[in-house]
Amino acid sequence: MKRNFTKVAGTALFLSLVLAGFHGNAQQSLAAADTKSTDTKQEAPAATTTEAKTAAKPQDDTTWKPQRRLWGYTFGDFYYAGHTDADIIGATGVAAATPSNRGGETMYSGVPTYRNAFQFRRLYLGYDYEITKKFKAEVLLASEPNANTGVNGATSIQNGDNLVDGKMGFWIKNFNLRVRDIWNGTDFVIGEMSTPGFALNEPGTNGPVSLSESTWAYRSIEKTVTDFHKNNSYDVGAALQGTFDPKTKNFGYVLMVGNNSTSSLLSAQNANTGFYKIFYGDLWAKFFNQHLYVDLYADYAKTAPATATIPGQEHNMFKIFLAYLSKPVNIGFEAYTQNFASGVTNTTTKLPEDATARGLSFWVRGPIVKNLNYFGRFDTYNPNTDFNAADSYSANTNYGSYNPTVKEQFYTFGLDYNPTKNVHFEPNVWLVDYSDNRAASTAGYVNSDHTVVYRLTFFFTFGK
Repeated sequence: MKRNFTKVAGTALFLSLVLAGFHGNAQQSLAAADTKSTDTKQEAPAATTTEAKTAAKPQDDTTWKPQRRLWGYTFGDFYYAGHTDADIIGATGVAAATPSNRGGETMYSGVPTYRNAFQFRRLYLGYDYEITKKFKAEVLLASEPNANTGVNGATSIQNGDNLVDGKMGFWIKNFNLRVRDIWNGTDFVIGEMSTPGFALNEPGTNGPVSLSESTWAYRSIEKTVTDFHKNNSYDVGAALQGTFDPKTKNFGYVLMVGNNSTSSLLSAQNANTGFYKIFYGDLWAKFFNQHLYVDLYADYAKTAPATATIPGQEHNMFKIFLAYLSKPVNIGFEAYTQNFASGVTNTTTKLPEDATARGLSFWVRGPIVKNLNYFGRFDTYNPNTDFNAADSYSANTNYGSYNPTVKEQFYTFGLDYNPTKNVHFEPNVWLVDYSDNRAASTAGYVNSDHTVVYRLTFFFTFGK
């Protein structure tokens, strides 16, 4: 009410001033005409002065229109779990005695076979506000619930994006201030923001729009391979996002330092927040008239001090992403290696060991006919390339859902019907194969198995 009154009062005051000014100018013109008829010589200098003042008056800048944008971004599915790892619940409807917990980083880990439901997997509500040409604020609320893993009527929600009564809850994913062009071609950003790991995509800024997630273009189907295995997509910190060629924006970089806590103040995953920081670096380029994208990424974080039994812990990632985009076909390739210092303990020797995880991803997408596209992707992941199959290992690192014993291969393919801008219906198949790094004779060995889910995915955005 107060704000509306202020707007009305301000408008009335503005109109009054305009009318008063018009009335004053009219009187002045009449008086000038009167004086001119009786004493032309005396009036001439005054008229010249008025013209000079009018000419010197600066023009208002009408070229800049500040952005005030409320937007949303949502995807979900009707899904049917045709088969789940280790047959958590089989044809008899009886739960397995020891359900598998492999693939803890995936959407459907622990979901029973034959489970079907309508489900949101992501809801975004964002607001972008340009304070001035120089300063821009970004706010993003997110809810990203996982599938219910309850068996035989038991209620079990897999992650913390649900409230205690099982309803979906929003949390703060981005809240930052951008300072544009602190020098030509470089923005400074501080607050909670997307990292350059794969997700950064800020059109109209000096940040890149060509990283792996936006180029894959089907986050509604699945995360990129590094996101799948828990590389930070967002963090609290400060960053420089720049281009080496501000006019064409074909080459650029991102440097960022963060808490390594994502949106948490203090979490089990990153229990040393406040003591150690994570450093992100990225170089990106576009070649051949922006048909070829190249992105090089690295990060480093110390995560734990040395103890009596485990040396100091740290991890670092190196990644390359390549994509070729054209009208008939778009292809992409992503490969990374990630080292975990003292990341595992060999349960045979009782000694800590370093571990190296590696992942590869290949995707293809393109048009079939107007408003209908296809996509397909294959990933392979090995959590520890130094694994001795005769031994068992336990994880020391608190990195995501890291499990040193489980290798994965991921497949997805489907169609994308796009009846109008920003609306998509995407029937698809989602499948993960699991295999054990350990020899079959090793205690705890689990036979190879898979999870396959059939989905009708819907995806839409508004205001963006």
